[in-house]
Amino acid sequence: MRQILLLILIFFASSWIARKLRQMQSGPRAPRDGATGGVPGSGGRGGPARGGMQSLPEPMVRCAECGVHAPKGDAVIVGGEYFCSAEHAARHAAHAADRDPR
Repeated sequence: MRQILLLILIFFASSWIARKLRQMQSGPRAPRDGATGGVPGSGGRGGPARGGMQSLPEPMVRCAECGVHAPKGDAVIVGGEYFCSAEHAARHAAHAADRDPR
């Protein structure tokens, strides 16, 4: 019985050591959730981005013409409204001109 317990103990100890060695070889990891220094959205998921800095996801905006969501950086802004393309901005402006009673 002692031999079986000793073998189990050796197995768990060797697997723990092997895991620690693999972690040391893979390099430093991103901090876990709650240990990010108060930076929102930078929990331990995903790891650091290229260059060592973590990037936040770009906000999405809804097209005023078709309703498709597009990244804010790629969206076209006309009159304070967001559009997925310049064509939709022009189409929306044409519809607004048709509706305008002036």
